[in-house]
Amino acid sequence: MRTKRAFEIQGHRGCRGLMPENTIEAFRKAIDLGVDSLELDVVISNDRKVVVSHDPFFNSQITTRPDGTFYKSESDSNLYLMDYEGIRQHDVGQRGNADFPEQAKIKAYKPLLSEVFEEVSKYIFSQNKKAISYNIEIKSIPDEYFRTQPSSEEFVDLVLAVVDKSLTNSELTLQSFDFKVLQYLHFLNQEPKKYSISALIEAEDNNEIDFNLEKLGFKPDIWSPNFTVLSKNKVSYLHQMGIKVIPWTVNNVTDMDRMYAIGCHGIITDYPDRAIKYIKK
Repeated sequence: MRTKRAFEIQGHRGCRGLMPENTIEAFRKAIDLGVDSLELDVVISNDRKVVVSHDPFFNSQITTRPDGTFYKSESDSNLYLMDYEGIRQHDVGQRGNADFPEQAKIKAYKPLLSEVFEEVSKYIFSQNKKAISYNIEIKSIPDEYFRTQPSSEEFVDLVLAVVDKSLTNSELTLQSFDFKVLQYLHFLNQEPKKYSISALIEAEDNNEIDFNLEKLGFKPDIWSPNFTVLSKNKVSYLHQMGIKVIPWTVNNVTDMDRMYAIGCHGIITDYPDRAIKYIKK
């Protein structure tokens, strides 16, 4: 019989499989399901607001413009060139998402990070729910500096300003694929540490652990690769260095079982309902 242990369930973009991603509605649903952490993404608008969005543009497959029309391509909707007032008027929920047929089709918009903190706090209090943690991905790509985003340092500074002003009594992880972002976060995160740092690793990249640790220049608190590249030996090696392992994006129960079996500390999933049922079982 497998020994029961703590296993963190993070709702990817709230719960993308069930509700429009990165929306207040998705975060409330994830809380109702019982997630331990809300995983979400942030980008920067033209007026330097921290917007909760996976992409620095509107996904043309799910977005309705304020006038009821659709974008023909993402190149027409660079959020970094748009003020937040205009961004908020777009709907990103009523059309649904063909890749996630269980996702509800409801009216929704891209919120500010500060609004997410406020609304989640009020919802937890009003519904008497357990406290949750946040895992915030800073959606930075070096090739996109000054095109769809600011520099890595300005990006981090803008996010931390919101965190310092608006987030209270919640554990926080900051993650990114951009090692420049992680290095700057590490530089700023002096004792006592205010947040954990998670290194995101693409499946297509060189997934050799020592190579990436040398490139990064420090040991992050969490290693977060695509789940398909993980093995028991890799997880054990990371554990020996004191690094937690929380892979993305694990949606199939069979894969959840394997991630648990090889010793991961948790998973990021579009379907926290499946993960929670699995863990309870």
